[in-house]
Amino acid sequence: MILIDVDGREHDLPGGLGDEAAVAAALGWTLKPEGLCRDETCVPLLGRSVTDALGLLVVHDPDAGVAAVAPSAETHHRDATGKAPPLDLTDVDGNPVSFDDFSGHKRVLVTWASWCGCRHELAGWQKLQEELGGAGLRLFSVALDHDPEESRPWIEAGRPTYPVAVDTAHVTAERYGITNVPSVVWVDEHDTIVKPPTIAPGDDQFLAFTKIESEQHHEALRRWVREGVLPQSAGTEAHRRTDAEQQALAERRVAAHLQRHGDTVAAKRHLAAAQELAPWDWTVRRGGIAMTGGDPFLGKEFTTFWEEWDASGRPGYTPTT
Repeated sequence: MILIDVDGREHDLPGGLGDEAAVAAALGWTLKPEGLCRDETCVPLLGRSVTDALGLLVVHDPDAGVAAVAPSAETHHRDATGKAPPLDLTDVDGNPVSFDDFSGHKRVLVTWASWCGCRHELAGWQKLQEELGGAGLRLFSVALDHDPEESRPWIEAGRPTYPVAVDTAHVTAERYGITNVPSVVWVDEHDTIVKPPTIAPGDDQFLAFTKIESEQHHEALRRWVREGVLPQSAGTEAHRRTDAEQQALAERRVAAHLQRHGDTVAAKRHLAAAQELAPWDWTVRRGGIAMTGGDPFLGKEFTTFWEEWDASGRPGYTPTT
């Protein structure tokens, strides 16, 4: 069986989930008589499974021989210290890139995807990096795509000088609470998240759709970088994720694994479960359409979803200022 961990890495477990020692090892722990141990920390099992003791939700497809874990809502909230979570990813060619490399600077996490019109906006963000880089700003871009090759043409067209990662496991979405793109997160010089995820287009090519002028965000960003002034929306509390939303991410990871191995039918089944758990998560809904070969722009599945979302007041579209 394959186990997909919280970082999206895959581990072969010949004994399946029943081999608790192997599950613990795959998750970075050692099973000992006193419990699960790592370095100087030990977590007692108290009759619980390894995943329960670590506060992880599990999605298991026994027929396909694959399972994925994601932190429970309680675990996610407990680990949310207000500091930027570590984010070590790879670029489109598989080279390591890390958001943490910009620690000590004002930095902005910019998320996008090939299934979004924002795929055309990398050049717009490049202009902003050139404008504000001398004042200390560092941009770090992440494509939430299921395959790096889907991202490649847009990265090459935008020719960004800032790092661009491709997060096929959607680790960024889970750690930073990203449910739609283009979303940005601001992090200050002390690694504190000062502005939680908000929708921020890189330019106005799709203003008729987004109904958010890019200059709203860009002007607020200029003031923060140059003057240290945060917009009113920076005080907005980040959305508290639920167990259902967290489990949806694990369902999506199982779906992505199955799709990569050619089992579209099973992948769609897990995507349907993810969509039921998190109906307004675009990284699951629209991203799932693209993953399984659908049309994420004009296809009926997407337009039906968009109409439902728009009629419901555009949930998750947090204002920029």
